Amino acid sequence: MRSTAPWWLTERTRFAVLSPQRARIALGLLALLLAACLTALVTPGPPPASRDPAKAAEDRADVLLYESIVAGLRDGRGYYEVTATALRRGDYPLRPFVTFRLPTLAVVQSAMPVRVAIAMLYLLAAGVVLAWAIRLRPVFRRPPPFAIALVLLIGGMAAFVQAELVHFHEVWAGLLIALSLSVRRDDRFAHAIGFGLMAMLIRETAALYVLVMAALALIEGRRREALGWSLALAVMVPVVAAHAWAVAQVVDATDPASPGWTGLLGFGFFVKTMSISTALAIAPGWCSALLVGLALFGWSAWPGGLARRALMTFAAYAMLLSLFGRVDTFYWGLMIAPSFLIGLAFVPDGLKDLITAAGRRRRITVTRGLR
Repeated sequence: MRSTAPWWLTERTRFAVLSPQRARIALGLLALLLAACLTALVTPGPPPASRDPAKAAEDRADVLLYESIVAGLRDGRGYYEVTATALRRGDYPLRPFVTFRLPTLAVVQSAMPVRVAIAMLYLLAAGVVLAWAIRLRPVFRRPPPFAIALVLLIGGMAAFVQAELVHFHEVWAGLLIALSLSVRRDDRFAHAIGFGLMAMLIRETAALYVLVMAALALIEGRRREALGWSLALAVMVPVVAAHAWAVAQVVDATDPASPGWTGLLGFGFFVKTMSISTALAIAPGWCSALLVGLALFGWSAWPGGLARRALMTFAAYAMLLSLFGRVDTFYWGLMIAPSFLIGLAFVPDGLKDLITAAGRRRRITVTRGLR
């Protein structure tokens, strides 16, 4: 009989208890997932970074936009006036109101030197690594696979320790979502809700993560937790309404409007987005695409509430990017990038348990009757 003891993990994956028939179906679904990931090879995406100085400046246009907004606030001007001017100067759309970022991050950063903001970003990134290290240490049997999981975590945070991105809203929101996920426990969820609210106040698209967490808490019958996440969402209603009103005061009908968010680029765009948002960007396209699929598989293999919440969060943002993302909104993937690659650490045991379950034969018991 094949050994069913885990290789890396302290417990068997959820695939270990599947019946042979369901395990074979799961293997087929895994093959379909990996095939779907390869569609990223023919999916449009942002052009690679250019070495030409003029084109390099275009690549940094969004970064320069947010830098100019913070600089304008330091000069004592109002956020919405400064942002409207910066958007017009850069030929960005000003309508609808969501083309303006929430003022939270820019206002806070304008009150401190850039070096302090960068130090705070690094401290937040270090806090994310520490929180996940504490959460993952009991999951692995030995130090080497635990170290691999941490390397994968750091690989997912490659873009989050770049000083030039300190003014980028998705960088801060993505780190806060990762921190929220790591500290959430069945009996302690207040801090997770707080970090989720902070992420929303920086980038309103973090509300999708909070919505997922609220829905799962409600489905699992955790009413107090569901109420907490729902209250965090409720806080955003007047915040977004006030933001929309303020934008309306500085925008007129002659300002350009956004082309919309109905890109319909498909699942391959999500895969490509996760590839370029993490350390997978250094791998060949076909390899990074397959690794994105395996990371999702790994998260589906790890049992428990944390993995379920992480996987559903990734699925929600995968749908967002697949249906509404445009080539120039690939940075939405930064919202989930920090913890995404950790799923690869669960792949060896997940595959072993799935293949073992698929090859298991039904036991037939023969009894002899007495004559």
